[in-house]
Amino acid sequence: MKILFVASEGLPYSKTGGLGDVVQALPKALVEMGHQVAVLLPRYRGNKITSTLVSSVTVSLGDQIRFPSIAEGVSVAGVRYFFVDDPGYFEREHPYGDKSGDYPDNAERFTEFSRVAIEFAKRVLLPDVIHCHDWQTALVPVLLRTQHANDPAVRSLPVVLTIHNLAYQGIFPQSALRKAGLPANLFSFDALEFYGRINFLKGGLLFADYLSTVGRRYAKEIQTPEYGAGLEGVILQRADRLVGILNGADYSIWNPESDKLIAQNYSSQNLEGKKACKKDLLKTFRLPSDKPKDLERPLIGIVSRFADQKGFDLIAQIASEMMNENLSLVALGNGQPEYENLFKLLAQTYPASAGAKIGYDDALAHKIQAGADIFLMPSRYEPCGLNQMYSLRYGTVPVVRATGGLDDTIQNFDPQTQQGTGFKFEEYDGNALLECLRTTLKMYQSENTWQTIQRNGMAKDFSWKTSAASYVTLYEAAKRSRIPRVAGTSKN
Repeated sequence: MKILFVASEGLPYSKTGGLGDVVQALPKALVEMGHQVAVLLPRYRGNKITSTLVSSVTVSLGDQIRFPSIAEGVSVAGVRYFFVDDPGYFEREHPYGDKSGDYPDNAERFTEFSRVAIEFAKRVLLPDVIHCHDWQTALVPVLLRTQHANDPAVRSLPVVLTIHNLAYQGIFPQSALRKAGLPANLFSFDALEFYGRINFLKGGLLFADYLSTVGRRYAKEIQTPEYGAGLEGVILQRADRLVGILNGADYSIWNPESDKLIAQNYSSQNLEGKKACKKDLLKTFRLPSDKPKDLERPLIGIVSRFADQKGFDLIAQIASEMMNENLSLVALGNGQPEYENLFKLLAQTYPASAGAKIGYDDALAHKIQAGADIFLMPSRYEPCGLNQMYSLRYGTVPVVRATGGLDDTIQNFDPQTQQGTGFKFEEYDGNALLECLRTTLKMYQSENTWQTIQRNGMAKDFSWKTSAASYVTLYEAAKRSRIPRVAGTSKN
């Protein structure tokens, strides 16, 4: 099968969050299964190309006409990478916005990207199915089923749209419709209109052939008012075309037995190397590491985008009580200023037991996964989550809130049966988090119990193989849905 991924980010070329990981790992897994996969991305600053395939694509955006090109990059692991090249739109410091907020022309930028994706399918590589991701590419199915409905080259192309995080929808003023060159008839209840504005993701949800999201529980959660972010009615309407497929972990990159970014490799059979990784991590954050008690003290690690969604308001509620426990804490991430300041303040207030690095550093993320004893993810909601999967493989015990993919992937440890891979709490409350942490710290005091939890987690397999096979099944269903039915035949 020939599969075209259309996404706003993807490693090894771009990443702001988990989407970048998925758009690297899933295509690679599909290629290993024998499929042909191409990935189309915006060409951001620093992305190198090998050739320009189409020197100019004419794109009408309201009052302006733009002429982006289509270029090819270096193939990786059998996956071909292509770019929409428009420096005025995409050669910026960040993909979606800066410190002042989202770029004001995001509607035009990602409308152009979606239009060129369709031209790519016509001129460069006609796929059997297009796999779109999040609001930035949700216009692809909308445009295919409306403006390209009579285009013989692409009108029958099936489209799967994956929702990685429903909170991000691409909502713009009605005036953005004209600026993006979209027809006025799309401003309707059964298209893009959303409480007097336009909503790109809503359009994708309505016009895509099949929908997926990144976990079984999250697929159910987003059909409720609590998690549906205003789109629960639309999702309920398409529930028969929605599936939850858990993201996978790329163990060729995240594996303590082969990871070249950590101080010493180790395995579930021999955990000695983890102690060396812990010492290295403490030194990296300039925390005490020379005395036995420094290494015996439990070390909590955080690697995250600093946002309300990730539960940092709960950490703020209990920060002083948490730091008064006999533990150390290291955090890596950036995002909302109040949470960046929270971790800076903790590092200043508790210089012997807390460290923070504001920003993203891939090598340091690996060091935290390997060197920490506990990985903390108290998310308000979490569609899937990848870091808790990585932490399991590294023998770093997750403490999570039982929501979305965190609930799907973490089994609460039971001291009676010795089964379980981590610790979960239900209520979104600081005290519930603190109590869960204290339970975890109590279990840490028994080396045998702790190693049992570590080994339980390290034995789990969340590789992409099973998830990729589920996506192939979904692609095949999408293809069948586009086959015209012969009059008088059964639907079965």
